Amino acid sequence: MHLSSLPASSASSHPLAPYGWDEGWEAEFAPYAEQGLLPGRVVRVDRGQCDVVTPGGTVRADTEFVVPRDPMKVVCTGDWVAVDPDGSDPRYVRTLLPRRTAFVRSTSSKRSDGQVLATNVDHVVVCASLAVELDLGRVERFLALAWESGAQPVVVLSKADLVPDPVTLGHLVRDVETAAPGVPVLTVSALHGEGLDTLGALVGAGTSVLLGQSGAGKSTLANALVGEDVMDVQAARDVDGKGRHTTTTRNLLPLPGGGVLIDTPGLRGVGLFDAETGVGQVFAEIEGLAGECRFHDCAHDSEPGCAVMAAVESGRLPARRLDSYRKLVRENQWIVAKTDARVRAELRRDWKRKGAEGRAAMEAKRGRLR
Repeated sequence: MHLSSLPASSASSHPLAPYGWDEGWEAEFAPYAEQGLLPGRVVRVDRGQCDVVTPGGTVRADTEFVVPRDPMKVVCTGDWVAVDPDGSDPRYVRTLLPRRTAFVRSTSSKRSDGQVLATNVDHVVVCASLAVELDLGRVERFLALAWESGAQPVVVLSKADLVPDPVTLGHLVRDVETAAPGVPVLTVSALHGEGLDTLGALVGAGTSVLLGQSGAGKSTLANALVGEDVMDVQAARDVDGKGRHTTTTRNLLPLPGGGVLIDTPGLRGVGLFDAETGVGQVFAEIEGLAGECRFHDCAHDSEPGCAVMAAVESGRLPARRLDSYRKLVRENQWIVAKTDARVRAELRRDWKRKGAEGRAAMEAKRGRLR
């Protein structure tokens, strides 16, 4: 019987339901079911091949027929696909179903292409280790991309057992909460099992992806959540707390309590990629204050009537937050301008205007000093 002939309620009892299959995916797949193809979810991609979990088990499939010129459409862990039926040799992925969400960063190439790290995720779990000094700017960067993906971000402060003083731990949590408005912030110790129940309940529904620097404890967390050692783990260096990239591919793992988890390699660079909405959400308080500025195009620098600078001067807004906001806005504008001629022209006009204003200010200053 083809999948398309099954009643809609059968989605919950489908063999792929533990991997996230639902009525929506069933409807998307119906045309391919009529062609005799099988549904599946990509659990790993490696050198033009991918492991796909299907109703009959996990199969190895070639991606030759779904290799686009657009790097944003390359097969990725988390994708739902249509594959050849049993008996086909070799087996191929024939098509990708439309993605609901995608976590994308810019590559390190000069072309600044986008790289999709995980797809069809409901939660982006940003891991930050308490074994080293917290980098709030990096957390904000991850969160901007997480919000832009369409998923719900979560921050996990791992290795909490290394901060035994509850007062100090509380201060660290509040610092992160300030940098992550509207985002749950959890402290977890995989070593002692603390906080795992809360995290497990949160990721137990839908698909979650673990992201963070190498050494953040992602693979240890993955093992703890799965309940067995499915990922290799190595100790972080004592000098800087960095790991050794024990995870080299993105792997999709079913969780015993429900839901699936995508573990990822440690990320050295997290470049923004067209994340204007995400940046705005991370810095919602600054965007709100900007609406109170005297000028609608206020740069929040030295303009009169700037509500943002007034908040910094009064202590209501940390100066670090404004610096981080400016940095991410500039970076995102640069990335967008690389592919959008209109944005490039607007930036050039803005630079010329600011340059003229700066020269005028210098001339006025010289006039006062004469």
